[in-house]
Amino acid sequence: MSSLRALLDWMVRSPWRAFIVLFLLSLTIRLYNPSKIPIGVFFLNPEREFGAIVKSLVQTGEFADPYLLPTGPTAHLPPVYPYLLALIYRLFGLSWIAGYVKMFLIVLAGSLLVALLPWFSDRFGLGRQAGFIAGLAGAWIVDWPEHGEYLTGLVLGLLVVAFLNRWTGNRLSWQASFLLGLAVGVALHLQPAILTVVLGCLAFELWWGRRQQQRSYLGVLILAVLLACLPWAWRNYQTFNTLVFVRSNFGLELRMGNNPRALATFEEMDVRVEYLHPRVNLIEARKMQNVGEIEYMRGAQREAVAWIVSHPAGFVWLTLRRIANVWVGPLHRPSGIPAVLALTILALLGLWRSFPALSIPQRAALIIHLAAYPLVYYFVAYMPRYRLPIDWILLILAGTAAWSWLMPKPETR
Repeated sequence: MSSLRALLDWMVRSPWRAFIVLFLLSLTIRLYNPSKIPIGVFFLNPEREFGAIVKSLVQTGEFADPYLLPTGPTAHLPPVYPYLLALIYRLFGLSWIAGYVKMFLIVLAGSLLVALLPWFSDRFGLGRQAGFIAGLAGAWIVDWPEHGEYLTGLVLGLLVVAFLNRWTGNRLSWQASFLLGLAVGVALHLQPAILTVVLGCLAFELWWGRRQQQRSYLGVLILAVLLACLPWAWRNYQTFNTLVFVRSNFGLELRMGNNPRALATFEEMDVRVEYLHPRVNLIEARKMQNVGEIEYMRGAQREAVAWIVSHPAGFVWLTLRRIANVWVGPLHRPSGIPAVLALTILALLGLWRSFPALSIPQRAALIIHLAAYPLVYYFVAYMPRYRLPIDWILLILAGTAAWSWLMPKPETR
């Protein structure tokens, strides 16, 4: 044990050494056996909304037509990641070379996130050793998310650390507040679910920074967020003649998860339910063509809310099952439960052990991050990739528990 502790201490003594070791380990594991990489990672799938929008961007330059029938400009998805992939396909064409670049982008984002875990852990007050243990585990947990979940996790972590620095630093500045606000605004166009975390951080800062000047800095930050959101909001207003916050499809997703035939997860519904979705259902696609995207989404939301109000017990049951899928694992697939449940339990143990030694801002950063991000996914049909942007912080907390077991026990007299 003492040798293992000494090795970990030496490994994290240099932040760059820890970063390089974890980055290369993660990169090697992800690229070691290309035959195990899902074939879909290499290709653009125009049969799904994401691929259809990217294809439209490449071929026509329009952020449009994600559905079964042509419906014109859309706000179905947040724009950052589709535009990023469209740039790749513009540069390399709809070819296998672009597919490899796309695959490497996923590998790079995942490896960067893993390599930064000791630094993140240190920022949260949990120690680099815990982060290095988390990085060793994270390097071996390989997923292939195609909607930028690794990039979302990386951006989310950097934003939360930036807020934490505001709460613990001695000085704030107008420039730093403005730049953070711009970064938040751009991040919301990568993944709007970040909004709940940002609102939690803003609420804590409003309570924590009681002085008038600190609140004025918060106002500058919020103004910068609005400015960063303005270009895409203006595009949507010009396109749909109404205000749309980043993406338009919440009503559709709410109906997909809350209707007479709904189940808790897409994985269950894939084999048992015919989706009322304009991507796969011709009748729904024609409705979309007739009434337009925004009115269609509003109608879907009204249907979902009407079902929720008339079936509160069914809604509560579905919500509880979705919460369980996030923190316990796939209830419909028991073989997937042990890994998810073990990580959750270890993370809770690590949080419990470390909590007394953390400052109030550090506690807030951890709790807001974990509690706020999954909120929206409790109310829509669940997919495992939704949790990837917070898995890394669970790994850090689990690493905290593991490091506490490696520490020597205090001597008693």
